[in-house]
Amino acid sequence: MTAFIDDHRDAFGVEPICRVLPIAPSTYHAHALVVRHPERASNRVRRDAVLLPEIKRVWDDNLKVYGVRKVWYQLRREGFDVARCTVARLMKQLGLQGVICGKGTKTTVSDKSDPCPEDKVNRQFRAPAPNRLWVSDFTYVSTWQGFGLVTV
Repeated sequence: MTAFIDDHRDAFGVEPICRVLPIAPSTYHAHALVVRHPERASNRVRRDAVLLPEIKRVWDDNLKVYGVRKVWYQLRREGFDVARCTVARLMKQLGLQGVICGKGTKTTVSDKSDPCPEDKVNRQFRAPAPNRLWVSDFTYVSTWQGFGLVTV
């Protein structure tokens, strides 16, 4: 949004553009000031600028499999005093995530060419009287022995 304002500010002015866009002129001016003078950024922004490449480096050095917890532990071992939630926020910002161990279970293999069964009750699950409407459902439940099928 700020790049758009920068591109068109000479033709239209900052305030008229901000009136149309969902941004206050003071917010734009504060951002422009920080871009011109990075030392005026908040402590959090400056700290994030230092931590972002370190988080990326730790994640890359460990075959791109480390999650938040392991990246956080590694940064702490290297002497960075950083909170776990900060590492989580910055990893999310970078689009990094750890590998999840275990095999995922695929319970349904849908075939789009097969016709769907008709909805006989039209999503109306209230019966006018007993024994007039019967519905059922099933789900898979993880157990120590594997997956079990539960029906109701």
